[in-house]
Amino acid sequence: MKLRIPVNPVALAVGLGVVVCGVAGVLYIQRGAHTELKGSILKVRTLATDEQNSLAVADFRFVNPSDYPFVVREVNVSIEDKNGKIVEGYTVSESDVRRVFEGYPQLGQKFNASLFIRNKIPARQSWDRMIAATFQVPESELQSRRKLIVRIVDLDGPTSELLEKK
Repeated sequence: MKLRIPVNPVALAVGLGVVVCGVAGVLYIQRGAHTELKGSILKVRTLATDEQNSLAVADFRFVNPSDYPFVVREVNVSIEDKNGKIVEGYTVSESDVRRVFEGYPQLGQKFNASLFIRNKIPARQSWDRMIAATFQVPESELQSRRKLIVRIVDLDGPTSELLEKK
């Protein structure tokens, strides 16, 4: 014996509409709860420090679109070389960056402050910052990169990546 349950198409449509509105409402309310930085790398300058090592200075702009502050726990810089291999860089401290700009005028002007650990990016704020990193590759390899990646990790764990558009 088969049991048949009558289905009213109007009631079904209304029920699905209520569920969709409920889900959309929850997502709308939670839209600012996801901590993440969004932005892009504006300019990258390179410098050879010797035959096998080089320096990259990246100026970037980002925004914290969430309703909560983003506290920087870690900043990493890497490049993807022309063969697709990821090469990690070593970030340079703000005091050393000032000395680099004084000692190497070919880098140009230092436009922005460096992004460093414990920087607190307020909710719904936009910042311009820079980061400098040394790489154990010749400058020619640094200049022929596919892209430069700045990875910023929040104190609570979320990670954001800013990518260079070449």
